Amino acid sequence: MDKRLHIELVTETYPPDVNGVALTVHSLEQGLRGLGHAVGVVRPEREHDGPRPDPMLMLVEGAPIPRYPGLRFGLPAGRRLLARWQAQRPDAVYIATEGPLGWSALRACRQLGIPVATGFHTRFDDYVGRYGAGFLSPWVFAWLRRFHNRADATLVPTRELRDQLAQQGFRRVAHLGRAVDTEAFHPRFRDPALRQRWGAAVDAPVLVHVGRIAPEKNLPLAVRAYRELQKHRPDARFIWVGDGPARAGLQAANPDFLFAGVLRGEHLARHFASADLFCFPSLSETFGNVTLEAMASGIATIAFDYGAAREHLRHGLHGAAVEVGDEPGFVRALLATATGEGLRHQGDAARRAVQHLHPDQVAKDFAALLGGLGGHREQAA
Repeated sequence: MDKRLHIELVTETYPPDVNGVALTVHSLEQGLRGLGHAVGVVRPEREHDGPRPDPMLMLVEGAPIPRYPGLRFGLPAGRRLLARWQAQRPDAVYIATEGPLGWSALRACRQLGIPVATGFHTRFDDYVGRYGAGFLSPWVFAWLRRFHNRADATLVPTRELRDQLAQQGFRRVAHLGRAVDTEAFHPRFRDPALRQRWGAAVDAPVLVHVGRIAPEKNLPLAVRAYRELQKHRPDARFIWVGDGPARAGLQAANPDFLFAGVLRGEHLARHFASADLFCFPSLSETFGNVTLEAMASGIATIAFDYGAAREHLRHGLHGAAVEVGDEPGFVRALLATATGEGLRHQGDAARRAVQHLHPDQVAKDFAALLGGLGGHREQAA
């Protein structure tokens, strides 16, 4: 698309927050700017933001998210958004989160007639069940559907999820793939000195889990799989990158685990590449960006067969894509992969499989989708 667009991104999480939504929004922002588009960002303010003279950035008041220290949701900002977009009308708005800020942005877009797309990033209907409120799951799903159906398009990261949501009453669902920076995540970051600090021998299998340490990530399965591996390889190690509400309990119950905390940039890349196998037991992802980061780092991956794994991970070639919900199968797959002779070859093949997923192409596709929303609205009318 040659036309230069003005696009506004509305999100309730943004770097330095470390989660899939924040990193995806930031990648899209950078990609759009690289293509020459004007990009505005609307997000909650933080304690250490400091002065922000950039007129393309709008900070709104926020409040802490219970049980998620460091994360905030944005409070409604309808009047300010109306004034902002009346003064400088964008070609399209993308709303990445369904919180109070997202709802107020959606209402402002509808009131002003601005084309708007939403992103379906988080399965909140699954999360409530994992926090002991499963009875709310149908209500939360209906709430999500109502939110997204008020937009001109709902963008999802996989064709599988697009088809599922379409069957469940979501309208105008569109697929926008994900990418990975294969230079930022690369096998060259493998660090023997780091492995030595982990107490890992040269040929010892090292597992890594990267992500929030929280109930929705199905972490007890990762623990069971690792304990089974230890029966065969007592020299194995398990590295945990990230933080969250379940960390303290997990650490207390498993004093032999190594916790690196939240890592970014090259520190994260070194931890990925210095491991041998990425263990990802989550069943609550809409995609799972970390799967692509692990594959780009050249390590074999064990995950359930949905999301990023369904799109890019080939069973037996790049690790294992296990049938969804088959927890004994997950344990068996991890054990077979970690003790097999082809572990390094699978890591090499995993990297080759994602080398074509360039962020520039995703940004181009994103701009094309947003730029076409106005035409779709006119056609529907």
